[in-house]
Amino acid sequence: MLLTLDIGNSHIFGGVFSGDELLLRFRYDSKQVVTSDQLGVFLRAVIRENGMDHSAIDRIALCSVVPSLDYSIRSACMKYFDVEPFVLQAGVKTGLNIKYRNPIEVGADRIANAIAATHSFPQKNLIIIDLGTATTFCAINQERHYLGGVIIPGIKLCMMALENNTAKLSAVEIVKTQTALGKGTAESIQSGLYFSHCAALREISARIRQETFANKESLIIGTGGFSHLFEDEKIFDLIVPDLALHGLRAAYELNHGE
Repeated sequence: MLLTLDIGNSHIFGGVFSGDELLLRFRYDSKQVVTSDQLGVFLRAVIRENGMDHSAIDRIALCSVVPSLDYSIRSACMKYFDVEPFVLQAGVKTGLNIKYRNPIEVGADRIANAIAATHSFPQKNLIIIDLGTATTFCAINQERHYLGGVIIPGIKLCMMALENNTAKLSAVEIVKTQTALGKGTAESIQSGLYFSHCAALREISARIRQETFANKESLIIGTGGFSHLFEDEKIFDLIVPDLALHGLRAAYELNHGE
């Protein structure tokens, strides 16, 4: 079985595949400093508690945007699974033609998303919107050219900016709101967070479609932890919350001749 790990700024998003079937998904807080032993024990435990044998993990693929965790993650893979992980990084096969001026600047999570999307939707113009700690937009054309992207603060970061830089505004639950005008401070913050992000998603994706694809048909894919918050807004053509995990599986297979 294949263990996949998408190491982000807020969470480690993981999954276990048998063939192309995703059997298990899990998350682990990545904001705190953790040791290889903490990670290894957690990974074994979450696999065991979901009715699987950790010894069946014979392959591991990961991507990371948190360099401070890379050593601990790789050590945990070696110590607790006896597996040298495949790392999605510069120099490995992706099947993409990266058009960034400096290709290594593109986050590995964004590359994983792009690999999965181009495998699932070949010969399509694609816009991928990943709503995590940051909200990112990526454009890939039907020739698998990764054309560029947009990065804005994620909805939770926007809330934290208000909390940390104002005297009287506190953290609120991030929810979908029905009306623009709030009847209290918490509701007003929730409305502002939701509708400002909703507007940004619409405007930026529309501009990408117009500037990059000349209004040609393109598929907008939503992914990331907050994507379902906007599923009724008709911004996305579809939501694939596990996109990065499927991209890691595809990248592993591409680089190991499977």
